[in-house]
Amino acid sequence: MTEEPLPVEDSRSLAGVPDAFGRFWTPYRMAYIQGEGKPADATDAACPFCAAPGKTDEEGLIVHRGLSCFVLMNLYPYNSGHLLVCPYRHICDYTELEREERVEFGELTAKAMRVIRRASGPGGFNIGMNQGEIAGAGIAAHLHQHVVPRWLGDANFLPIIARVKAVPQLLDDARRMLAAAWQEED
Repeated sequence: MTEEPLPVEDSRSLAGVPDAFGRFWTPYRMAYIQGEGKPADATDAACPFCAAPGKTDEEGLIVHRGLSCFVLMNLYPYNSGHLLVCPYRHICDYTELEREERVEFGELTAKAMRVIRRASGPGGFNIGMNQGEIAGAGIAAHLHQHVVPRWLGDANFLPIIARVKAVPQLLDDARRMLAAAWQEED
């Protein structure tokens, strides 16, 4: 037996009524979708990566501060423990790094992988940079490298069907865990 669909004007009264679809409500994602916190322009004054080092580690989600680069949590992570390696200088392209910055940038990327392995034991990583807005950089004006831990089975239908990523760990908990593991790695 099939049920007749309700007229469109009556469907609004069904909010909250169970149906065949499960829903994973993530209203906090609207901030990202609507561009909240994204720089108004490409200047260092508007850049969240330039602002982060001026905050406490907890407020700036910073895991490690180096000489020319630092490591912080991604505010909108692809996975638990998603780190970003950034130079302090407000530059947008990998080729703009000075030799010393490039060396530290690479060393911090490798160390981030070791730290994440120590802290949470992923089976692999996605490492990469999106150079320019057209290439997918959310904040194109400030160079940053993604270090994304991956586990067998961490991908499911949500990103494909619902464009939603379930992240099972709070940023502050992950930052504390990774900052402690960073100190152990030294």
